Order: sequence, then C-alpha cells, then structure tokens
Amino acid sequence: MAQLFLIPTPIAEGRYGNTVPEIPAVVSKIKYYVVERTKTARRFLRGICPEIVIDDLSFFEIDKGFDVSGLYSFLEILKSGEDVALLSEAGCPAVADPGHMAVAWCHKQHIEVRPLVGPSSIIMALMSSGFNGQQFTFHGYLPNKAAELSNRLRMLDQQVEKTGATQIFIETPYRNGFMISTIIESLPQERWLCVACDLDGEGQFVKTKRLSEWKKLDLGFLHKQPAVFLLGRFDTA
Repeated sequence: MAQLFLIPTPIAEGRYGNTVPEIPAVVSKIKYYVVERTKTARRFLRGICPEIVIDDLSFFEIDKGFDVSGLYSFLEILKSGEDVALLSEAGCPAVADPGHMAVAWCHKQHIEVRPLVGPSSIIMALMSSGFNGQQFTFHGYLPNKAAELSNRLRMLDQQVEKTGATQIFIETPYRNGFMISTIIESLPQERWLCVACDLDGEGQFVKTKRLSEWKKLDLGFLHKQPAVFLLGRFDTA
C-alpha cells in the first residue's frame, strides 16, 4: 500500500550532510511531492540525492492561497499505489506549515502516514532554553499590531507564572527587533526570555536571559535571522 512520507529538511540552508541516511534512500524512489516552494524543494532533493532526475518529478505547492481541492486531487495518486512525500521549507513538515492538511486527508482515506527523523527548530529551541520541557505550548505567529501583541504577551506571561508551562512562538525574521522590544516593554523585567536564532546554521545563537539583561544588548545581528522565542521560568535555584 502507498504511503505519505513526511520528510524533514535542514533548518539551515545547504546543511545536507545532517540529513539522516534513510531520507536519500526514500526520495530516490518517490516521484510525487507536496511542497511549499518547488524551487527550494528541487534544490533540497538535488543536494541529498544528486543522481535524482528532477524533471521526472511532480510537485504540488501548498504556499499561500493554494487550492485545497487541488491538493486532494493530487493526493489521489496514493490510491493507485504511488508513494507521495511531504516536504517542509525548513525542519519538520506539518509543524508550523500547512502540510497538516495533506496528513489529515490521508488519515481520512486510511492511507498510512510515515514520519521520518529530522530537525525541528521548535524542539531544538525548547531543548536549549533550560525551560520546562514537560509542559509547553507553541503559538505560531502572534499578532503583528503593537497593542494586540502586548496583550497576548501578557496572557502568555500569566500562563508561565500560573502553570510553569513554556510559551513558544515565532516571528517573521525582519520583525525580530519589533518582537523583542515589545516583549521588553510589555512584561516584567525579571521574566526569562530565550531567543534561539539560526539554529543548526553557522551563526547559531541560543541565549536565555532576564528581560532586564536583554534590554542592555545590541540585538541588530538578529535582523532577518530565523528565530524562535520562548517565555519561561527556571524552577531550580
């Protein structure tokens, strides 16, 4: 029976050497792909499997504004016995991207879903933060208006204080400065913030500090860098 393979991609562009051996073996046999962008998917496939003939492959893009019915029609190929792979732009597919709709369709059609091992920036950031890894919530993108963002941040801070659960979120890279400055202005200065930036890349930066400490730093180097933000607390002395 055909399967939908969930194939992680490197978080940092070009880090194909970090790919687990199982992935090149799988993609060498698959002809149909659900991706966010065909261009980067083709680059990834060439990078991990140079012998692959890219022009023999078929891609369906699930970028903004895509036709869901078109996705389901594309996935019908699974019923004929052909495997399909779901790729993320970076990290694990169906996590913080729209690929979950392909996975949901397969479950409804009783088609096997097979996730492969790979990096997740969210999990790597949590691992590196020192915060509670037993209880955490990923919120995706927060509001992009200052007043709404401040209100949401205060709600997340209350959750940290009340439950101890780590609160995780992301932002468009060019808005990192806006995010950090709003966090500093909105929350108590003793709150701990972890910023995990360019994970698995040459410029990897992971620091957990109180907001009073973040306030003193020049954070210009974070501009346009992919980052994960975490609010939490240390429950040890």
